[in-house]
Amino acid sequence: MPARRDLANAIRILAMDAVQQANSGHPGMPMGMADIAEVLFNDHLRMNPGNPDWVDRDRFLLSNGHGSMLQYAALHLTGYELSLDDIKRFRQLHSKTPGHPENFMTPGVETTTGPLGQGLANAVGMALAEAALASRFNKGDATLVDHHTWCFAGDGCLMEGISHEACSLAGTLGLGKLIVFYDDNGISIDGETRGWFTEDVPARFEAYGWQVVRKVDGHDPEEINTAIETAKKETTRPTLICCRTVIGWGAPSMQGTAGVHGAALGDDEIAAARAELGWSDETRFAIPDEIYSAWDKRQAGADAERDWLATHKTYAEKYPEDAAEFSRRMAGQMPRNWSALCREFIEHTQSGGKRTATRKSSKATIGAYAAGLPELFGGSADLSGSNGTDFDGHKPIAAGDFSGNYLYYGVREFAMTAITNGMSLHGGFTPFGGTFLTFSDYARNAVRMAALMRSRNILVYTHDSIGLGEDGPTHQAVEHVASLRLIPNLHVWRPGDDVEVAVAWQAAIERANGPTALALSRQDVDHQDRDADQLAAIARGGYVLREPADAAEALVIATGSELELAVTAARTLEGEGIAVRVVSMPCLELFNAQSAAYRASVLPAEVTARVAVEAGVSDPWYRLVGANGRVIGVDDFGASAPGDEVYRHFGLTADAVAEALREQVRG
Repeated sequence: MPARRDLANAIRILAMDAVQQANSGHPGMPMGMADIAEVLFNDHLRMNPGNPDWVDRDRFLLSNGHGSMLQYAALHLTGYELSLDDIKRFRQLHSKTPGHPENFMTPGVETTTGPLGQGLANAVGMALAEAALASRFNKGDATLVDHHTWCFAGDGCLMEGISHEACSLAGTLGLGKLIVFYDDNGISIDGETRGWFTEDVPARFEAYGWQVVRKVDGHDPEEINTAIETAKKETTRPTLICCRTVIGWGAPSMQGTAGVHGAALGDDEIAAARAELGWSDETRFAIPDEIYSAWDKRQAGADAERDWLATHKTYAEKYPEDAAEFSRRMAGQMPRNWSALCREFIEHTQSGGKRTATRKSSKATIGAYAAGLPELFGGSADLSGSNGTDFDGHKPIAAGDFSGNYLYYGVREFAMTAITNGMSLHGGFTPFGGTFLTFSDYARNAVRMAALMRSRNILVYTHDSIGLGEDGPTHQAVEHVASLRLIPNLHVWRPGDDVEVAVAWQAAIERANGPTALALSRQDVDHQDRDADQLAAIARGGYVLREPADAAEALVIATGSELELAVTAARTLEGEGIAVRVVSMPCLELFNAQSAAYRASVLPAEVTARVAVEAGVSDPWYRLVGANGRVIGVDDFGASAPGDEVYRHFGLTADAVAEALREQVRG
């Protein structure tokens, strides 16, 4: 059996060789944390390389994702479908080994990391998902869900504000199966961190309510193992294992310096490192067979999953309905009666709709859908009542009781979004979190990561415009909807009434390959009449809501609370003999994904007199109205006054829309 140090050195060799071949990357962290990874992967991590999606596997997250070669090396060595050729193609186009870990590119990678601190928040979400699933499905005589969430984090992760948000909440919740390794190497890109990061990290985490294992030698396997055993024994608090390491350990002239952080070592330093490590083979990427054999976890992983499957079989015999429900939720499948539930609720809302704020319509919709969708898990960043996320039937979770379906996140918009990303990626939940639309800025990078990772996450953003009124421009979202629409793979819905809200929620829940943002009004909006065809067309993102009796001379496009302005303006002009088509455009992304023929049927090229109206920045709409069209929007930061007065101040009225249409028709 090779020595533990030799097993760890295999990570170091692969990391420095891959970075050198790519002439790009970060060898320092993989070389510094190699001993920690070796102990964790070989002695504690419950996984099956032959089935990376085994539902009761441990989750491992690399929050300091720039050290991606550590994870790739460990996955390769343990037997995941990640070949040596894949390692050699580190950071190359379409390879399985991109510069930072990407969950959809590499088997065994649970989440996409790189923006520091977010992997740590994702880990909180995964640990929360494990605890909630265990509370729901485990029985006194049968344990179906029982795994840990492990996370590597560096100085940079702990400097980021999101680490404070997420770790404070994790301590409050008592997530005992969350174990974080702090790579305390005292180096970041600019040099020694003692010039800008001097806080007492162990004391900080103890104040959060974590168990802290201090002063672990990150290059001593026995100390690392003892620390892990201590962490696993603690069941009511998350654990931070503080590992003192040397960045670039083994590179004799560069270790412990910022120079080893983010650049290839160079051939001479690599040769010196091989000598320092006692690695006799100078061939690049060469790993001896006996080291591969010692690392190989394919059989052990298959045995672990086989044992769990036996447990699952026994569980299913005793609790067949619960077993079927667990399998359905972990597979991301909808309940059998889901479509009928949605159809009935949408039709009921259409036939009995009323004037109300779309945030209130959202609350009613969540309550109706959650009754048939137990995996729906909600929350808000200290705005539950204002967001309407506290739906009828919501039950908050708390330390020691994870049986609920709702979490009060406190004022933690960034962490909330990243935590729900983690819950979604873990499986078993469709999470949503709410805040005011203007505060989506706080969480924007986690929104971007959700879109990049294609996580099924729902972002509830209320108070979506100047209509919120007296709170003024600090709270009035103006550029935010347009800004969110710029994020690839994010569907942004701004529904115009209660029916469009219900359809938007169904689409968001059913969407399996990306997140959805819902922009909802504080103020009341009119309910709109529709026929069956129009009702079905809402899900296409844009449709004709109102067609004039005669051929349309002009058309008006509207979303959200401005839809009623467009309808009122069209009715006014009808009395003047001007035929206006009203197009509701609640989701541009879905509309743009429709066929050219459908889009042309909604926005016919021959109708060139066009007006768009939305209480936000105007620029995005010129693409649909054309250079000669007119956009009524808000290209300023709002004002503090009652909402209807603010609308009038900025010219967002039915009269203004009607006048703009007149000008378009009459030239």
